[in-house]
Formats: sequence, C-alpha cells, structure tokens
Amino acid sequence: MTTNVPVIDVHAEAHGSGSTHYLNCSKGFWSWAGTLDHKRIGLMYLIGTGVAFLAGGLFALLVRLHLWQPDGLLFKDNVQYNQIFTLHGAFMVFLFVIPAIPGSLGNMVLPLMLGAKDVALPRLNLLSFYLWVTGAVLAALAIILGGFDTGWTFYAPYSLYTDQAVVTIGLAVFVLGFSSIFTGLNFIVTVHKLRAPGLTWFRMPLFVWALYATSILQVLATPVLGITVLLVAFERLYHIGIFDPRLGGDPVLFEHFFWFYSHPAVYIMVLPAFGIISELVSVHSRKPLFGYKLIAFSSLAIAIISFLVWGHHMFTSGQSTYAMFAFSFLTFFVAIPTAIKEFSWVATVWKGSIALNAPMLYTLAFLIIFAIGGLTGVILGSLNVDIHLHDTYFVVAHFHYVMMGSIALAFFAGLHHWWPKMFGVMYDETMAKIACGLIFVGFNATFIPQFIMGSRGMPRRYATYVPEYQPYHMASTIGAMILGVGVAVMVFCFVASLFQRKKAMQNQWGGVTLDWLTPTPPPLENFAEAPTVTNEVYDYSTLDYKAMQTPVR
Repeated sequence: MTTNVPVIDVHAEAHGSGSTHYLNCSKGFWSWAGTLDHKRIGLMYLIGTGVAFLAGGLFALLVRLHLWQPDGLLFKDNVQYNQIFTLHGAFMVFLFVIPAIPGSLGNMVLPLMLGAKDVALPRLNLLSFYLWVTGAVLAALAIILGGFDTGWTFYAPYSLYTDQAVVTIGLAVFVLGFSSIFTGLNFIVTVHKLRAPGLTWFRMPLFVWALYATSILQVLATPVLGITVLLVAFERLYHIGIFDPRLGGDPVLFEHFFWFYSHPAVYIMVLPAFGIISELVSVHSRKPLFGYKLIAFSSLAIAIISFLVWGHHMFTSGQSTYAMFAFSFLTFFVAIPTAIKEFSWVATVWKGSIALNAPMLYTLAFLIIFAIGGLTGVILGSLNVDIHLHDTYFVVAHFHYVMMGSIALAFFAGLHHWWPKMFGVMYDETMAKIACGLIFVGFNATFIPQFIMGSRGMPRRYATYVPEYQPYHMASTIGAMILGVGVAVMVFCFVASLFQRKKAMQNQWGGVTLDWLTPTPPPLENFAEAPTVTNEVYDYSTLDYKAMQTPVR
C-alpha cells in the first residue's frame, strides 16, 4: 500500500546572528519567572519534571532495596513501605509521566514545527507551569504532613479511613489537573490558529498530531479526575456518603470514576511518546514515514477508543459479565491502531539509512520495550487470564513496560534528539550510548523477573513475601541498581555538555521539519519572517546538506 507522505520547503528562514536567544540569562531570575516564551517555559518544565523523575526513581530504588529480603530490609513497619511506594507512583504519574513530554518537549517544539512565534495563549502557558509547581509543592507538603499510603490510585474506602494527608495530595492532583487541561487547551488553539501558510493538516509533523490527540484527552478526561478527588475530599471532611459503604456509598463507583479518567490518561502519557518516535524513526533512518495518514488517524482513534475501555481495570470488581465481555473486546480493539503505529515504524526503519546515534538507539529500545508492553497488555485483556494475574507483579511489570519503559525511553530519545537544537551544544555521543545500554539492560533485568514471579502468584504491594520469591526480587533489585546507574550517567552526560560547550551543528541530524530550519538555538520569536510551506513533510530530497553541516556560531 502506498500513501502520500507529507514534506516541507521553507522560503523564509531566520539566520539571525546577533538575535536574542531564549537562553540569554542576562536579565536574571525575574526574566525567567515572568517569561512568556514557550521555549523558556519548556525548559522550566524540563527541570521540574526531571527533578520529580529523579525523586520518584529514588523512591522506587528504596522499595526494591526493602524487598531484597523476604521480611523486609529497610522500613520498620508496613506503613512506611506503603508510603514510599505510594510516593513513587504519585510522583512518577502525576508529576513526571503526564506533564513531561507535553510540558517540556511539546512546549519547546510545537510552535517551531508549526512555524509560529509562540503558543496561542502564552500567559495561560505560564499559568499552566505555575499550577504544576503548586501541585508539586502540595505533594511535598503532603509528605511533611505525615505522608499518604493509599497507592497512587487513592482507592476508596481505604482513602476515606486512613489517617494520612489524603486531602492534601488530593488537592495537589486537582491543581495538577488544571495544569494539564490548560496545556491541552493551549495546544489545540495553537494547532488550529497558528499554522504557517501552506501547513495543511496532512503536512503537519506527526509529533504535532500526537500532541493534538493528547490535548483532546487532556481537556475531556481530566475534569473527571478533578471531580473524583474533590468528592473524596468532601467525603473525608463532611461524610456525605458517596463512596463510603458505611453511609450507603459505593466504593466501586470510585473505581469507575477514577479509571474513566485514568485509562485515557495512559494515552495522555503514551501518545506524545508515539509522536516522538514517529519523528525519530524518519529522521534517523533518512526515510519518509511509512503510512503517514494511518499513523495520524490512529492517534485520533486511540484517543476516542481510550474512553471506552476503563472497565478492564475492574474485571475482579463484580461488574456485569456482559460489561466485562464488552471491555475485553474493546481492549483488544484498541490494540489495532496501536499496532498500526508499531508496524509503520518498523517499516520505516526497514532498509533505511540508519544512523545508530544515541537518539536512534533509544528509539530502537522503545520499539522492543513497547512491543513487550503491548503484547502483555493483550494477555491481561483476556478475561480468564486476568482473573489469575490481577494484582500480581505481572501487572506491575506490564504497567512499567508501557509507562516507564516506553514513555521514558521515548522522552529520553526526544531529549537527545532536540538537545542540540535547544542549547546549541552537543553531548558526548559515546557516554550517551553507554547510558542507553545501561538503561535498557537495567530496565529488562528489573521487570522480566517480575513477569515470572507475577505469573507464579506473587501479589503486588506486599512489604514481605514467602522465601521462594527471593531470587526474583533480588534479580529485580540488581536490575533497578543498573537502571539507576544508567540514568545517572545520562544526566551527567547532559549536564557536562552545558559546561564543555562543544558546538552543535545548525541542523544536527538533518531534519526537514520547520523546527530544524530555525537558527540553533532558536531566537526569541523563532522566525525572522513567517515561513511558507509549499511541499510535503519528511521529504529528504529537499535537505540542505550545507546548512546541516554548519556549526552553531
């Protein structure tokens, strides 16, 4: 099957030596605190979500060290263990995975790809970031006020009874939800209103398509989460009997509300990752994307179907048998547009001129990790199998292959890909490749043993376990240590590049989308003149190799 594949030819481009770059710190702290520049806001998101990621990773490592021994190694009681694994989940999901790609790379790259000077609503963009900061501060405050031990899902009725800072973390999630909604609204308006002349829908880069589909989910699904955590807070404070069975409430109703948001939230997390991979497999294989329109429409299909599958999280909750059949079928059905993307990426790489640089290595690692996560998801979508695997380490491993493995690897790939554009400096390629190898090996060493012990019945969230599972937990903990070393090497690699100041090329990888046709780093308003798009996207016959090899001034 052949598809018409989009390409871009830009007639006007900023070259501006002497132009003011967004990295200019001469005006100090307040010029950043009050900035409306999408690139600076993206950089602040990058720092904030990066700190949240490192904190969440530290909590995960503490959990794994505790499980080195069957009777527990670190924490004096099970409450402390519950608090630490809850912090790991809450920080990773709400402070890192959901906002990281849209907030940092999305803010940085989306207006550049559209040929715009900024997002449509710059002040709302800055407000979104400060709402994220407020949510992060409230999450930290919840720790100071005694912590919370409900798990990141805050399931009722336990979240109604436990003597922990549930209201504070609920308020944090509520505020973070508004940050997500405002970012999504901003991106939708930007895509509709600020595309460069000639940049039609089917000339847009697929990262833009992915962010657009994500934004729809953010705007439509996130209010449900906000309402749900508010109801939990009202239930705890005023005992009004919505989820509390002692007052005639229904705790299963909480599950329906929570997962009605949280399954679309899975795609709020993963769709931007899909967009990054779509860009990278094309650029680093030097080939037009196979099935451009199929990939674009599959993002919208995933966004729509994701609202209909929340019940597969509740196969053991006692819901109707017919409802379970429907949710199981829809779970298999959503795999179709997802598989379209995976096969299209592989077809793009096939016989391409592949550059095995750090961004491409992370991309190839993503293709492997996401395939495993997707296939194990199909296993869990099967009713008879899920009954046995529900709430075991098999679910933990599957969740991490999709969430941490796939999304984090795509985020790392995108960060390596756009780092030279963002800062005008190049990191150490050898060190970056070593970090990628450590992360890939460490991740698989962490979670493959969890698939095995989960299939043998090891429940998740237990602070102690029977000795027969100890070899698997020890192997998983060693894998987590390797993974932690890999992340540390990657962070060092990025930070070192800022001090070493090795100049990047103007177009480091030979991209042909508008983001690579601005100066490096981009000036304050991105383009000296508005670009005009006359060709399709991903056509490497239009690549200016001379400009590609010009170093940053």
